[in-house]
Amino acid sequence: MSRARALTRRLAAAALSLLALAACTGGEDREQPTAADGSSRIVVASGQDVTGKNGIRQQLIDAWNAKEGGHGYQARLVELPGSADQQRSQLLGALQSGSASYDVVNLDVTWVPEFAAAGLIRPLTDAAVESPEDLVPSVDRTSYWEDERYAVPFNSDAGLLYYRKDHLRAAGAARTDLREGVGRAELQDLFDLVGREHEAGWTTQLAAYEGRTVNAIEAFASAVPDFELTDEHGAYATDVTELTAGVTELRERTVSPYTLKDAYRSREAEALSAFSEGRTTFLRHWPYVYPSLYGTFGDDLGVTRLPGTAVLGGQNLAITSSTSDARAAKAAELIAFLTDPDSERCLLRAGFAATRTSAYGDPAGTPQCRHAAAYSASPSASPDEESADRRAPDRLANGLSYSRDILLPALREAVQRPRTPAYGAVTQTLTTELDALYGARPADRPRPTDAEIARRLDEALRRVLSG
Repeated sequence: MSRARALTRRLAAAALSLLALAACTGGEDREQPTAADGSSRIVVASGQDVTGKNGIRQQLIDAWNAKEGGHGYQARLVELPGSADQQRSQLLGALQSGSASYDVVNLDVTWVPEFAAAGLIRPLTDAAVESPEDLVPSVDRTSYWEDERYAVPFNSDAGLLYYRKDHLRAAGAARTDLREGVGRAELQDLFDLVGREHEAGWTTQLAAYEGRTVNAIEAFASAVPDFELTDEHGAYATDVTELTAGVTELRERTVSPYTLKDAYRSREAEALSAFSEGRTTFLRHWPYVYPSLYGTFGDDLGVTRLPGTAVLGGQNLAITSSTSDARAAKAAELIAFLTDPDSERCLLRAGFAATRTSAYGDPAGTPQCRHAAAYSASPSASPDEESADRRAPDRLANGLSYSRDILLPALREAVQRPRTPAYGAVTQTLTTELDALYGARPADRPRPTDAEIARRLDEALRRVLSG
């Protein structure tokens, strides 16, 4: 047995021992939830829907319930409060103790190896995924652990670069429409240009949480071709030399005054607010903010791919190991419905990144979203034909499509964060060690060099990934 597989087995055994302690309250003998009419419920646990109250996820579940009719099963969505880290802890605790009757869990893509290795989710059959060949390959790879499918992609994510065209025009930029892409050198020149009138060129998410890890992996993967912090089995796969190149890239792209100082304390909401207030011209953020930003700025908003490499985000649907076989079979049908081509078109219209290639066809020829009535109408055909709610247009100038020509290529070429059952410890190590770039320090103590930060990071990661 390889060292990597042995480590995976040890991690899984540790988690399963916790399950054994809770066996008296978990497993198939637990009381199964029922609806008021006596029908059985399939309970779906998920983080909060960024599309708001009665958002697209709830609407898709409502559509499945209507389709099921009197067949004896109804689905119920349970939204977990708190940050992503808090939601992960809640799910782990609930599944390990058997204290909650969850049948389907909506997992962040980085959690799949941990939940699979711990035996908390079950391998999936073909019944849970319709037309797997239609799934975006890079996105679908997040559903596997040790060459076995444990989940189905629900909605995806990849970092994008938003910008203010009116800022660029006012600053006299030679190019104000960047939808076909922008290189790092040109972007740096634009930072210099607009920084004279605004607080900084751009902002992102550099607070000591997952956003810092995302920015770090994007920098590392941009600086080092084929960068991988862990291999396919979760074993450590890099070295000090590569980490030094990555730390240097991260420092250079987040140095003041190009980067808003508040970015070092910013999460998604704070970065979005700073950009919306006009304090910066550029913003690194996720696809779900495109509709709201367009609603604020209209045609003065621009969006394009990040220069360099973007990181994949998103959530995948999995079936818990503690649910009965009969309920698991019905849960697989629910997952197949929630991730079918029509559902993915609905998710895309709501602002999520769809996981299926077919969802990104020409808007004029793409079938309508039928599962969710609120998103059945086509988006504006062009920036000059806004709908009443100023829904962000898919079709841009010169025949370009936001979804097909910007978002889909970003997903296809995006990289995963480290794949390991110990991801929680890995991301904590990254955010802690990289605080040397952003944290406060005594005035008489110089900031460590990139090589020193990389050496400490290498040592810490080796400890974490050695078990």
